[in-house]
Amino acid sequence: MPRLAFVFPGQGAQYLGMGQELAVNYPEAAAIFNQADQISPYPVSELCFAGPIVKLNSTEFAQPALLTTSLAVLEVVKKQGIKPDLVAGLSLGEYTALVAAGSISFAEALPLVQERGRLMQEAVPRGKGAMAAVLGLEYELVAGVCRQAGGIVDIANLNCPGQLVISGERGAVTRAMDLLREKGGRVRLLDVSVPSHSRLMTNAAYKLQEYLNKLDWENATPPVISNVTAREYSPEKSADLLVQQLYSPVQWEASIRYMAERVDYFIEIGPGTTLSGLIKRIVPGRLLGNVQDMKSLHKIIREVETIAK
Repeated sequence: MPRLAFVFPGQGAQYLGMGQELAVNYPEAAAIFNQADQISPYPVSELCFAGPIVKLNSTEFAQPALLTTSLAVLEVVKKQGIKPDLVAGLSLGEYTALVAAGSISFAEALPLVQERGRLMQEAVPRGKGAMAAVLGLEYELVAGVCRQAGGIVDIANLNCPGQLVISGERGAVTRAMDLLREKGGRVRLLDVSVPSHSRLMTNAAYKLQEYLNKLDWENATPPVISNVTAREYSPEKSADLLVQQLYSPVQWEASIRYMAERVDYFIEIGPGTTLSGLIKRIVPGRLLGNVQDMKSLHKIIREVETIAK
């Protein structure tokens, strides 16, 4: 059997109807959505399946919706006998990975990410923050431009070779974008409601810490790779790492390189294929695929069976 890593998407991967096809066809997936509806003060399943899209795209609602959908997909994949040797998630997806590894339960994680989303949404007034993708420039150059731009603008994500994300005050991000274009970079403003992984999230992070500290973090099996360190979690550091994660850059490229030394293939579990695209650029030839609906599930089953022979 090949060694597999499961990776879970973060905010931005959400879309209307996500998870619905699997929930209709697999009781394991339906059970996760039903549990979410019982825990949450609003029907998570209805939001995922029917929207409205404006609400689904808002940070405080997108995060629990993505957690729920990804875990519903995971239950279906596990039912097929496909199990990971390592797990990781991009930003919000790291919480999904921690549930997948048994570090915390879904019943604990769903209220936690609802609180995380709420605190992030409240941290910066709408329209005052921004994030932008930066393509074709090296880290040191982008970091220098962020310092030069003035105000608060930080590198938020190191996604893959030649792709970074900056985040911070809208004016500072805009100035940095202009400077980066002058240096030959391709820059695109992202459609997000909060400036994640920037210093503007520091207060939200420490408010979240009181919720994180109340949980009993179990040893993760399989191991979870941290966005902050690009190394395995340990239970005693879980709360501190998730606090740091909110205002620190996501070390996604480093995480995938570290995992690629320990696994043969990666499977993206949950909505979208964003992580698959990044992994193909980080470690070409190592991705196996993604699962988000019936078609992609059946494809993964066939491919895992083929390479296991």
